[in-house]
Amino acid sequence: EVQLVESGGGLVQPGGSLKLSCAASGFTFSTYTMQWVRQAPGKGLEWVATINYAGGVTYYADSVKGRFTISRDNAKNTLYLQLDSLKTEDTAMYYCQKPPTLRGQGTQVTVSS
Repeated sequence: EVQLVESGGGLVQPGGSLKLSCAASGFTFSTYTMQWVRQAPGKGLEWVATINYAGGVTYYADSVKGRFTISRDNAKNTLYLQLDSLKTEDTAMYYCQKPPTLRGQGTQVTVSS
């Protein structure tokens, strides 16, 4: 069974940082492109970042470029998202995603003073 389990969310002040993790199992993680997506309260799903299977190619939404960093450790079957310089508008449930639409249960990030 394919499973994605996110962790690392929490409450942080504007300008702060968090690192999200996603533990993958049930498929050959190292052969798949992976993504992070998020959903803010009352809004639709928003793509955040993509990383290729080897980790050498990354893409970011304009809204997070320069502040967030996607990475992966294929030996640990784990996907990461480093969130820096957080803004209140980054408040959302964050999901790791195996394209096209397989997601975990999500981890909540709340940015508030």
